[in-house]
Amino acid sequence: MKHALEPTLETLHYDFSREREPVLIVDPGDTVVLRTLDAGAHLEPFKGGDVKRMDGAGPGHALCGPIAVNGAKQGMTLAVEFVDIRPGVWGSTGGGGYPSTLNEHVGVQDEPMTWFAWTLDPDANTAVNQYGYIVDLRPFMGVVGMPPDEAGSHPTGPPRFCGGNLDCKELVAGSTLLLPISVDGALLSIGDGHGRQGDGEVSGMAIECPMERVEVKLDVLDERLAMPRARTPSGWITFGLADDIEAAIHQAIDQMLDLLVERGFQRKQAMAFASVVVDVRVTQLVNGVVGAHAVLPNEYYR
Repeated sequence: MKHALEPTLETLHYDFSREREPVLIVDPGDTVVLRTLDAGAHLEPFKGGDVKRMDGAGPGHALCGPIAVNGAKQGMTLAVEFVDIRPGVWGSTGGGGYPSTLNEHVGVQDEPMTWFAWTLDPDANTAVNQYGYIVDLRPFMGVVGMPPDEAGSHPTGPPRFCGGNLDCKELVAGSTLLLPISVDGALLSIGDGHGRQGDGEVSGMAIECPMERVEVKLDVLDERLAMPRARTPSGWITFGLADDIEAAIHQAIDQMLDLLVERGFQRKQAMAFASVVVDVRVTQLVNGVVGAHAVLPNEYYR
């Protein structure tokens, strides 16, 4: 069955909470087509300053959901297949202008933030900003996740083992994200559309944009994962999330070795093989909990 979710006062929220009632209940194998606002819940092109936002917009990312999945139990795995991702026609990116370790290190923390206002052309798959810079689009969703099994409200900023603000540019259409289910029913939320992003998301923003269409197919797998994984058009991905990038890299590699061992390698063999064919990349550096991911090209997955 195919369902639809629009961004309304009833479907939008700005935190994760296991107490939040689902706005949609689906069966495994069902498809949901969402339209999402940009992360800031802006209702018109954002170029910095004050523009109209959705009533009730909060400080967190604007998320649609939660979506409950029948049969989803804590400890199982939720498969989120991105069937189609089509961005809207505008986006924005800010740079510098606020204190952070990275901004201070590279000397861009002072003065107001600089903004790029992008015009997006989903048919041509390009974006152009007010200075004439043109980039190809590579749209994906920054936040895809479930609430932790802890009472209260939890911020959307830091990613967790059950997903959230992963900000992984590899999760394009044709990818399937596998998430450990943290609460019965799953309670999946999706938002924070990105028209394009570099590994690291160094300014803290991608091309932040609304999404005209995000089609996902949801399934429940009776298997246990410790951390998110993904199968993308280019390869398998394992994730690491930690307070510092070295620890995140170690975790991503550890999860990749687990994947290879599941495919028949001995662990030391897996380490040697990974050193030859696996790429380790910085996912993002800006969400408090930083991320790394390891990529195993599809041709070497057996």
